[in-house]
Amino acid sequence: MPGTITIDAIFAEDRMNPPAERCLPWIESRDGITVVIEPKPHWAEDLRVFRLERREYCRYADWLVDVGRARFYGHIDTSGDDVMQNARAMIAREITEGLWDAVR
Repeated sequence: MPGTITIDAIFAEDRMNPPAERCLPWIESRDGITVVIEPKPHWAEDLRVFRLERREYCRYADWLVDVGRARFYGHIDTSGDDVMQNARAMIAREITEGLWDAVR
C-alpha cells in the first residue's frame, strides 16, 4: 500500500534526533558489546542502557565514558531485546490504530 508507514521508518526517523530527544530505543555496539539505549523518561536523571541479551543495565553517561568497562547491574526482568520488542509492539499497535501517518 503506497503511503503506508513502517515500524522501521518510524525508528529511522526517530534516530535523526539527538539522543536526549529520542522517543524510541536504539541499538549501539562498542568494544564488542551491543546494547539498547532506552529513551529518558521525564522523571529520570539519565537514559538507561540495557545489554541486548542479558538482564543488565547501566546509565547512559557511564556507557559513553567507560563503554566496555561500564559497570552493569542486574535487572530483574528487562534486557535490551525486551526493550526493543516492547517498543516495536507499541508502534505496531499505534499504526494499526491509525495514529501514524505516512505523509509528514
